[in-house]
This record gives sequence, C-alpha cells and structure tokens, in this order.
Amino acid sequence: MSNWLYTLYAVILGIVAMFTGEIVTFFMLGVILIALNNINSTLKKIYLQNNERSNNEDK
Repeated sequence: MSNWLYTLYAVILGIVAMFTGEIVTFFMLGVILIALNNINSTLKKIYLQNNERSNNEDK
C-alpha cells in the first residue's frame, strides 16, 4: 500500500472515532497498523535477501 492510502485509512478511522467516542480504539488500531506494516516490510526484506542468495547459488 502507498502512504496516501494509509493516510486515508487513518482519516476515516479518526472521523468514525470522533463520532462514536472511541478515541482509545482509534489509537490502538493505529499502533496495530504500524506494527503490521513493520512486520510486512521486514518479511519482504528477508524474502528478497533469501531470493537473491538462492539466485547467486544457482549460477
């Protein structure tokens, strides 16, 4: 996902949180979203490194 999509998601959640009074839930969802994004980017880096190593071993 691109950064603007995360921003749009956060804005929509923020608006809903303000109307429902669930501000704590909004912050917790933000923390979870950031954690999942970090996990995803780390797994992508590991995958690319392993893929590069396997390609170098084949040559």
